[in-house]
Amino acid sequence: MRENKGFIPFGLKLLLGIAALTLMFAIAMVFGAADISIKDVWLALTSNEAGSKISIVREIRLPREIAAIFVGAALAVAGAVMQGMTKNPLADPGLLGLTAGANAALAITIAFFSSANYFIIIAVCFIGSAVGVILVFGISSVKKGGFSSFRIVLAGTAVSAFLYAVSEGIGIYFKVSKQVSMWTAGGIVGTSWSQLKIVIPFILIGLSTAMYLSKQLTIISLSEEVAIGLGQNIRRIKIILFIVITLLAGASVALVGNMAFVGLMIPHMVRAIVGTDYKFIIPMSIVLGATLMLLADTLARTINAPYETPIAAIMSVVGIPFFLFIVRKGGKMFS
Repeated sequence: MRENKGFIPFGLKLLLGIAALTLMFAIAMVFGAADISIKDVWLALTSNEAGSKISIVREIRLPREIAAIFVGAALAVAGAVMQGMTKNPLADPGLLGLTAGANAALAITIAFFSSANYFIIIAVCFIGSAVGVILVFGISSVKKGGFSSFRIVLAGTAVSAFLYAVSEGIGIYFKVSKQVSMWTAGGIVGTSWSQLKIVIPFILIGLSTAMYLSKQLTIISLSEEVAIGLGQNIRRIKIILFIVITLLAGASVALVGNMAFVGLMIPHMVRAIVGTDYKFIIPMSIVLGATLMLLADTLARTINAPYETPIAAIMSVVGIPFFLFIVRKGGKMFS
């Protein structure tokens, strides 16, 4: 097992990644429809001064970019954990039913419980994510010899299409399409501090648990027989990791709606940098996932300013060719 690719120590690679994340955060805070300077950002973060531009930074742009950081990290780690658990290089929360399940559950909640608060919506998204992934793995394992990469992707595509249809049907029938689409469009416009206070703890729990179990995940990703031989309780570890994935994906959907391909792309990129040890993959995925989401959000706000371009569309433009290329390479693009 390669613990760290190349001759550069992992600590230095991580520091370089954090430096890139910091730079991207600064760029995201400055660029956008409103003309904000670095001085305005600095004053908003370090002083009690008031002003229209400072208020824009504090109440609109800062919570939005913090949301981008946590959602990018959550989706990247969820994808990495899924790929390690299933040994499926195409695993991604957006491709295997998690986000579709959360969206369907969200549509049902908006239609039948319109007065539900944000905490209830998050709980519903967790349940929907769990149902979605259970359906995918259940269908893909019906036939003997299930859980192949190809079969899981097919099941994920079918289940996602069905759950998205459920979401759309409920929206049309109960005349809540506008409310549902505002959640599922895939964006972080209007993210508030109150939402972040609820969502971030769940994401932090998921990320910290994934890092804690990174050693066990590495062993499972290489050989479950070896893990059993080393005395690992595979069933318990997989249940915990499944809960981690549900927490990360559910919280992300509750905050930004649909967001595919982040969890697919980042783990492959990270393995090209640090190798196959999840002790390194998880923290680097956090950093690169956050950086990628900040970049996507900055592009969304600047490509057609003052109008917004959906982040989901930007991610799809990059993610679909990436997905097809991985399929062509048999999942070994960066192995």
